[in-house]
Amino acid sequence: MAGNAPRLRHKQMNTLQSSSIPHAGGKLAGKIALVTGGNSGIGLATAKRFVAEGAYVFITGRRQANLDAAIKEIGEGNATALRGDSSKLADLDRVFAAIKDQKGRLDVVFANAGAAALVPLGQITEEHFDAIYGTNVKGVVFTVQGALPLMGEGGTIILNASATSITGSPAFSIYGSSKAAVRNLARSWAMDLKGRNIRVNVISPGLVPTPGYDTLGLSTEQKQGFIDAQVATIPLGRVGTTDEIARAVVFLASEDSAFVNAVELFVDGGRTQV
Repeated sequence: MAGNAPRLRHKQMNTLQSSSIPHAGGKLAGKIALVTGGNSGIGLATAKRFVAEGAYVFITGRRQANLDAAIKEIGEGNATALRGDSSKLADLDRVFAAIKDQKGRLDVVFANAGAAALVPLGQITEEHFDAIYGTNVKGVVFTVQGALPLMGEGGTIILNASATSITGSPAFSIYGSSKAAVRNLARSWAMDLKGRNIRVNVISPGLVPTPGYDTLGLSTEQKQGFIDAQVATIPLGRVGTTDEIARAVVFLASEDSAFVNAVELFVDGGRTQV
């Protein structure tokens, strides 16, 4: 799970943010991409990286004001914002109809939209379960399924999971299990799509500050305490950045990973690997 944190007391790598100016010879030159949840955090960083590598990007999100601000960051001539909730099939239908009308195809899909909340066992409600699985699993399934008619041979699909797909965290069982489901979807879909030469891979970020933590209901002190505790377990000794995740997504979306399929790529500073 990536989240937005207050002031961090750990040294972070200075990362040059991507320009919104596309490069004609970039790794994704001429590609048409979709990034769900592309109005902030990892989704926005990835949309910017896609554009910098030559792609045209469609982003989705639920809040129009956030989408408008994101388009200004990405570059108005390089991207289109489509308002929609990935857990609602009618919204997805409108998104794919707009993409078909405007560009006629998709080459890259980054199913990034996700939801998270801290609820311990004993307090889990049907509402909580449905909200998390509705976005993190149902939304991913129908985003990918809806995109397939627009994708030709050689397309790439990247699913955003989490390091919690293989680790346990207090009060995070529903979120973690939803991300484990995402990882398994990629395994089966890679087999389903092998006749079409469409690759399906998973990116699993570790601790990365994004606006997501604002949805967890934690105080400033609680968020900082959680970050401090997590950083102590990361071999690199720091949190990650959204741009570092975006660079890894570009790798999975591009021909640099042409023989990489059905993998889960952990971008977590080594936390899950030691």
